[in-house]
Amino acid sequence: MTETNRIEYKRELTPELDIEKEVVAFLNYKEGGYIYIGIDKDGSTVGVSDVDDCMLRLKDRIKHNISPSAMGLFDIAEEEKDGHSIIKVTVASGIEKPYFKTKYGMTPRGAYMRVGTSAEPMPQEQIDRLFAMRTRNSIGRIVSNRQDLSFEQLRIYYDERGKRLNDNFKRTLELLTDDGKYNYVAYLLADENGNSIKVAKYSSLDRCDLVENNEYGYCSLIKATKSVLSKLDIENKVAATITPMERIETPLWNKVALREAVINAIVHNDYSFEVPPKFEIFPDRLEITSAGRLPESLTREEFFNGISIPRNKELMRIYRDVELVESLGSGIPRILRAYGEDCFKFTDNFIRITLPISAHDTAHDTAHDTAHDVGSVSKAIRTIVTCIEGEVDRDTLQSLIGIKHRTYFRSTYIKPALEEGYIEFTLPNEKRSKLQKYRLTAKGIALKNSLTSNK
Repeated sequence: MTETNRIEYKRELTPELDIEKEVVAFLNYKEGGYIYIGIDKDGSTVGVSDVDDCMLRLKDRIKHNISPSAMGLFDIAEEEKDGHSIIKVTVASGIEKPYFKTKYGMTPRGAYMRVGTSAEPMPQEQIDRLFAMRTRNSIGRIVSNRQDLSFEQLRIYYDERGKRLNDNFKRTLELLTDDGKYNYVAYLLADENGNSIKVAKYSSLDRCDLVENNEYGYCSLIKATKSVLSKLDIENKVAATITPMERIETPLWNKVALREAVINAIVHNDYSFEVPPKFEIFPDRLEITSAGRLPESLTREEFFNGISIPRNKELMRIYRDVELVESLGSGIPRILRAYGEDCFKFTDNFIRITLPISAHDTAHDTAHDTAHDVGSVSKAIRTIVTCIEGEVDRDTLQSLIGIKHRTYFRSTYIKPALEEGYIEFTLPNEKRSKLQKYRLTAKGIALKNSLTSNK
């Protein structure tokens, strides 16, 4: 394998090697890239003798010699190749371009860009243009509306991973603005804040019939994240299919994709909107909505190819420290592997991920829950559910059931079935439309199946 526009080889890390230049070039490149230590220019593996020492020196140089801070934008890992230990440095494209070597500032001697297989000095005109375009809504620059913040929860999460926060952690984790005030990152990670993440549950396929509304927050964003993951893990029930050979158990959502979707929505949410991500459970799907569009320098094709531009690099770095995030750019490919590109929807202000529940799983799970409670369902609801096939208008339904009085039919049959989530409007936003019809919800389908099986 030879070097490419996204792959750079270095035989060894020496004081003379300008590794900062290579990292800066990838930070400024729209796709980021990979630097391998222990491989010759011709692609021959020579290995690294002291991997731990090399990794420490790499992290130290990238951390202290590049501006703006690259923390959260790179990952260093040991790999095995041809029987040798090598080091892989993954560098994401940054959103605070231009990045540069601190010593030389925003000049062609400090700022580099990737051209083919090499790092080339960036023209001053391009440096000035990128600086003018640099985002101004970074949560690292937004001053927290509260300055009386504490971080005991954050300390606990670091302690659990064997990592101690020293007295300088506020600077190290970039929780302060340039003038020393707590920023919005600090606010989100503090023991107390006004941020809350909602997990809602509906009995209907739209948002009309809310049956559960949970809030996780007013605490460290990490604690809220763990609470959301725990709640969705409980909701991710296992459906069982019995075959002549075995019992096959399948969760409602792919567990790996679900976790990645939750973390992705929280870490990459645009908190400058002051809108937290939202999680909504329907009988046939889970919808996860986060604020913010794709970064301007990232196309949909690049996004789906796993190219990562962390919106909140400070959060990304901390979530990796506490092992909620594994590695850069790994989340989206894992979601795509399970659900494909169609599960993503992009608008000007939001990104939504929809994880569907298969019809088999929904019917099984809901039928199981409903079968024990059929007797408590009113005769009117059981009657109307039994009569509905596909989409049916009111007059047809009333005729099928044999009721002549419209008001009585509405109050006794239609209204209770709607309110309890067994049927729904086909035009929920035009309830008085002449084209309005009714159909069964997943709950209604499960009841109908249960009634049929009990005959």
